[in-house]
Amino acid sequence: MTSVGTRARDIFWPASVCAVSGALVFQFLGNSTRGYIGSDSLFYWWGFQWVNPGSETQHGLLILGISAWLTARELRSHPAGAGSGTGSAPGAVWAMLGGLAIHVLGFVAEQARVSILGLLLFTWGTAAFAGGRRWARATAFPVAFMVFAIPFNALDSVGFWLRMWVVSASARLAHGLGIGVLVNGSQLLSPDGRYDYDVAAACSGVRSLMALAALSLLIGHLRFRSRWLWAAMLAASFPLIYAGNVARIASIVVAAQLGGRAWGDRAHEAMGFGVFAIVLGGILGTAGIIGRLWPAWLRRDPDPVGPSPFTTLPADARTPTRRRWSEAAAIASVSIAAAALLLHISRLPADGRTGIALAANARDPVDLPTFLGTDWIGQRSEVTEIEKQVLPPDTGYSRKIYISLADPSKQALLSIVLSGRDRTSIHRPELCLVGQGWTIRGSFTHRFSYPGKDGGFPATVLRVEKNVANARGRVPVSQLFAYYFVGGDDVVATHWDRISRDAWDRVARGRADRWAYVVIQTGSSDGESAALERIQTILDGTLRVFQKHG
Repeated sequence: MTSVGTRARDIFWPASVCAVSGALVFQFLGNSTRGYIGSDSLFYWWGFQWVNPGSETQHGLLILGISAWLTARELRSHPAGAGSGTGSAPGAVWAMLGGLAIHVLGFVAEQARVSILGLLLFTWGTAAFAGGRRWARATAFPVAFMVFAIPFNALDSVGFWLRMWVVSASARLAHGLGIGVLVNGSQLLSPDGRYDYDVAAACSGVRSLMALAALSLLIGHLRFRSRWLWAAMLAASFPLIYAGNVARIASIVVAAQLGGRAWGDRAHEAMGFGVFAIVLGGILGTAGIIGRLWPAWLRRDPDPVGPSPFTTLPADARTPTRRRWSEAAAIASVSIAAAALLLHISRLPADGRTGIALAANARDPVDLPTFLGTDWIGQRSEVTEIEKQVLPPDTGYSRKIYISLADPSKQALLSIVLSGRDRTSIHRPELCLVGQGWTIRGSFTHRFSYPGKDGGFPATVLRVEKNVANARGRVPVSQLFAYYFVGGDDVVATHWDRISRDAWDRVARGRADRWAYVVIQTGSSDGESAALERIQTILDGTLRVFQKHG
């Protein structure tokens, strides 16, 4: 039987080779999207989300701390023994190889979140390689728990509808209490003008969804043995999050009705914590009831004994040193090959298509026409310095504001943003609209026609509103904001359609199209039908100039 020190060295050095070789790939060739976070490091890209308020993922540091605590807890609660093994656990090498493969796919598709999944799988594989079955079991849940620290911006897309449901339920509850609150989109207003509240995304529950869901799953994991009960605790959090936010909005309305705006604002602050109390209280209460009714389902861990993870075991429980080194060498070789492939991919010139006609500089879209018949004149609208600083330098732009010669109050903005190599030139328009002070009241899909072609193409149309100051004070201005995306072969109406098709082209076809984001925005004070007709008129006069297919 070898000494503990010798055994530790036999484990430490091969495992270190695996960990370091993988870490170098994720550090120096980890991120292929440079539009907003200018770093090659996947670690930096992910960590930045945890400290950037705009990412809405500040709970990531909490998730990281809980995962580290869970790992230490599991290791201390399950002593090493002959049944646990300190040789690499079955699947450890395959997990590391799979993690690298997933990262390559994420890098090529320019999807850093996919690469993070590869990083987590690689991390678990490294732990299982170093500590055998014991470490594989101890780190499985903590590593999987880190998924909740990934910024899932897709929640912003469902946030609008969740906000509408919260507003509707809160209004019905207030009506049941005899309060005649009025509903206008996402606004709740007093009939006598004493208060008005716009239910923002943060009050819909979408911002707290990931953190509260993670804590609910954690409670299930700590309380119960069965994985299906963990999933049940996670599922139970969703209706509780919805109920908590309905209670929050309803309490604000009730407080404002009783004591005016000041009382409503106090209720707003207090019920921010109230939502957490409702959700976590509900989960803990549910877990307590289940534990009393079915005590056999409760988790009973061994008493902590604090063993060394490298406790000496019989020789037949260990992986031979030579085999461990050969596996480590294989992981290092694959990491080097992956790094070489990613470096080659990152240096390739853009080899995609564009469905937009280009200007002479081959970067910007073609200049939009100045005159549309004798009815409309176009004025150039310059790109702001903020846009130039935030978006990649090879992003192209072309935009004009079209003004009706018969009625100058009728105007429409036509804007084209053309991506370069980096797909982050284009993002979800809902984000920048909210950042510009617009409130989204609703959305629908509309098909616009392409001159001389049948069928037309789809676009998403948002109903937006903003309070604008004039001589009479601040008055609401309503507009329609129509947008769509043009690729080399396709025209799609949604951000997620574009993302999925772009990822498929990059991975399966080795093609990075220069997608264009087309926006037409116009006032809707004269009605939505007139606004849609105005948008179609602008497109009729410009599509043949800038868009190749439709």
